Amino acid sequence: MDAQKYLARIGCVGRCPPTLETLRYVHLNDLMTVPFENLTIHTGERVRLELPLLYEKIVVRRRGGFCYESNGLFSWLLSQMGFEVTVLSAQVRNRFTGAYGPPFDHFIMMVELDGRKWLCDVGFGSGFQLPLSLETDGAQAQSHGAYRLRSQGSLIFMEVKSETDVSGEECWTAQYKFTLEPRRRDDFRAMCDYHQSSASSIFFCKSLCSLLLPSGRVTVMGRRLITTCSSSDGQQTTKTTRDLSDEEITELLREKFGIALHSPLTPKDVEIVPPPVTY
Repeated sequence: MDAQKYLARIGCVGRCPPTLETLRYVHLNDLMTVPFENLTIHTGERVRLELPLLYEKIVVRRRGGFCYESNGLFSWLLSQMGFEVTVLSAQVRNRFTGAYGPPFDHFIMMVELDGRKWLCDVGFGSGFQLPLSLETDGAQAQSHGAYRLRSQGSLIFMEVKSETDVSGEECWTAQYKFTLEPRRRDDFRAMCDYHQSSASSIFFCKSLCSLLLPSGRVTVMGRRLITTCSSSDGQQTTKTTRDLSDEEITELLREKFGIALHSPLTPKDVEIVPPPVTY
């Protein structure tokens, strides 16, 4: 467990004092080097959340992970760097079903720095690129779009700006909701198991590997390659899709994501069953 080796893994060089500039730097670099992926589930193995195992997987073996892994290890890194980190629980709005997941559906974190609070998340897959300020509910423009944190009672909704509707009004789509109640790492173990076995989880129903690029994102989902490119202002996105053979998937994982699997991958992309309970 070496923080400097983790920083080297994500391409961060030089001094990294616990400042806002450093927080932005490591957050963006992590997103652009550590894939968002759930391939472990689809190679017949199990995801485990002990920090030494996450370090071995992400830093030593240069793999990626989903939120419990990527944010779990990233929160440890920030703490080692001197940041004040609080683990939070979020519930993701499923883009396929429109339903929110159960509590502890998503692992995120808050960083308090110089009297200000920042939301960090390097384990969502298609979210914000830089930490979001929790001090405002206004739009926060970034390279791949605009985001906002809208409060409703104790709940905070993390939303992304969609295209303007026909009336000229801004449209915002919620990606997840959360509170600022502190959580413990162990609180997420049951939901981590759920996401590896439930027909209502995207991670069980779809094998995926995705990485942020300077101009968009590249994703392998099931047997499809999905490439998105954002306009310079982040307001428009173009998407291309093509089918892949098993051999092409193996090659793409190695070339685009730096991943060499040690067990055979079973690509999967089936319909998600909506959960029986609305949260």
